[in-house]
Amino acid sequence: MHRKVVCQPPYKSTIEEEDESTTTKMSDQYATVQKGSLKLKGIGVVSVGKKKKKKDKEKKRLEQQINTNRNEEEETKSGYIDKRTPAQIAFDKMQEKRQMERILNKAEKTHKRRVEDFNRHLDSLTEHYDIPKVSWTK
Repeated sequence: MHRKVVCQPPYKSTIEEEDESTTTKMSDQYATVQKGSLKLKGIGVVSVGKKKKKKDKEKKRLEQQINTNRNEEEETKSGYIDKRTPAQIAFDKMQEKRQMERILNKAEKTHKRRVEDFNRHLDSLTEHYDIPKVSWTK
């Protein structure tokens, strides 16, 4: 007689005694198992032999679309029409003019001159705007 440890659903192990005549060998229990690699759907000898020619059709279609897009772009570049209103055109011109004035004003002063002007401006302010000294030790 052999002792066998069995785990039951509440996972408490119990010890059972069995006769040698009633026990089956391990090789008998695994006799029905299929041996070999795992077989997946769509992958295998059958699918390797089948090749579809959709890629060629897709490439041709994409090339045609690219060619038609290029032709359309060339046509639109040559015949560009400004769709802005006169007010929008005037607004854009004034913005460009103001931007050029700002650039010239900034290029006119050196850094040293800007610092001097800023210091003069701070001196003209009242003491109300001064930053108070904050110290934890004094």
